[in-house]
Amino acid sequence: MPLETIQLDTAPNPTASVIWLHGLGADGNDFVPIVNELDLKGVAGIRFIFPHAEQIPVTLNGGYVMRAWYDITGTDLTRREDTAGLAKSQAAIEELVALEIKRGVPAARIVLAGFSQGCAMTLLTGLRYPQRLAGLMGLSGYLPRAAQTIDERSAANIGLPIFMGHGLQDGVVTIDRAEASRELLTSLGYPVEWHAYRMPHSVCPEEIDDIGHWLRKVLPA
Repeated sequence: MPLETIQLDTAPNPTASVIWLHGLGADGNDFVPIVNELDLKGVAGIRFIFPHAEQIPVTLNGGYVMRAWYDITGTDLTRREDTAGLAKSQAAIEELVALEIKRGVPAARIVLAGFSQGCAMTLLTGLRYPQRLAGLMGLSGYLPRAAQTIDERSAANIGLPIFMGHGLQDGVVTIDRAEASRELLTSLGYPVEWHAYRMPHSVCPEEIDDIGHWLRKVLPA
């Protein structure tokens, strides 16, 4: 079954799509209000798509069932990664991209975006997607399966523009984890636009401004 989604179009007949993935325990509603705060002047119509992850038990939270893109077994996010869960969500996100292409939006006009776990899925999926995308936007997250990236990444998306934003006071995904992901991506030739903000595990007005500016660059009219 395809993931359930919320859709918000900035204009009739959009020619670009942003698939925006929520974080652990949230749902697709989480980032819908931010669309109206983005400065998208000069950008053609965008279809924003906010999927709901499936509800699964999360080991770190005592097996409590919540919306999650993959299981987390401990505070060290890169140890004992939920490979099966990551792969299942990757396939579901790729299905959303394929649907947008079927609706007439070229892959090169599609941005994958996400917060926290959604950031992890954005980077995991986007770097491996077989067609060239417009860009990847990762907020307050990290790159999973980092060691496998060089062998599993798609040739079509080498050099893909990547936006990464992170909070200096983030106690959930510490900034050193995000910086390590940034350094790896940079070493592999990806142009990463990096921003650090005085905020915890959240989004701030300055970051929203920077997101709008970046979207205007990767999705020109």
